Formats: sequence, C-alpha cells, structure tokens
Amino acid sequence: MPDKENKMPRPKKGPRLASSPAHERLMLANMATSLFQNGRITTTLPKAKRLRPLAERLITFAKRGDLHSRRRVMRVIRNKSVVHALFTVIAEQMEQREGGYTRIVKLAPRQGDNAAMAVIELVTEPVSPKKAAVKEAEAAVKVAEAKAEEAVEAPVEETATEEVAAE
Repeated sequence: MPDKENKMPRPKKGPRLASSPAHERLMLANMATSLFQNGRITTTLPKAKRLRPLAERLITFAKRGDLHSRRRVMRVIRNKSVVHALFTVIAEQMEQREGGYTRIVKLAPRQGDNAAMAVIELVTEPVSPKKAAVKEAEAAVKVAEAKAEEAVEAPVEETATEEVAAE
C-alpha cells in the first residue's frame, strides 16, 4: 500500500507565476479586474500570456449574459461594478466578435531587471466588414456549386425517363 504521507502536491503543468497556485489565481484575478476597468494594462509578457485565456473566457461568459454566467464571473472578479461593466459595456462591444477579444503587444524590456514587458488590451475595433464579406462570398459560392450539381444531375434523370417512355 502506497504511503500517502510522502505524496507532495505538484502543479498541474508548467511553471507558476507566483509562489503558490492560490497566489497565482488571486494575481490573475486582480489583473483581469484591472484589464476590464481600464481596457489595457502593462505587465510582464508571461503574466500577459497567462491572463489572456482567463480574460477571454470571462468575456465569453459575459456575452451569454445569464445568471449562471454572472455568478461564474463573480467567482473570479469580486468587484460588482467591474462585473456589471463587463456584462453591459464590454459584452456589447464584443457581440459581433467570435473570439480574440484581447491583444498582446510586446514592449521594450523593463529598465530595472530587463524583464520582457507587454501591454494586454481589449480589442475594441469593430469586426472588419471585409472578413464578413468574404464569408458571405464563400457561402454564395457553395450555394452556386450545389445548384450547379443539381442542374447537372437533373437532365440525366430526365433522359433516362424519356428512354423508358419511348420503349
């Protein structure tokens, strides 16, 4: 029987940003709160990369807008005014966007310790109409191809029925 006392808790995968998982979770929650309050924050590149999936998941919850989603967001972001802004203002801005709600821009290294710095910001520009037009054009091409295939198949069936009628 394995000895349970010798089992040490280990992180799931990869290095942690802080000394413990709880500290990392709180730090990411604070950074997400600041991001939604200010629209952009300057931090180190590894922290920005760890924050991005969390922030995008919270925005996806906000786009759903139901009570369960609000409560799940409240688990991470404890500030009710920030959660309200996320569900009303930010979710409305991101309504047309299917993903990619945040952008990370690299900056020059920090002066004191030469740490890689970055700005993580919310993407507030509207979705490009060019991309929407391309999707509509692709859909139109598929519809045209389907009609062309039906038109090719239809005369073959008519000639077969005419031959049967002639006999």
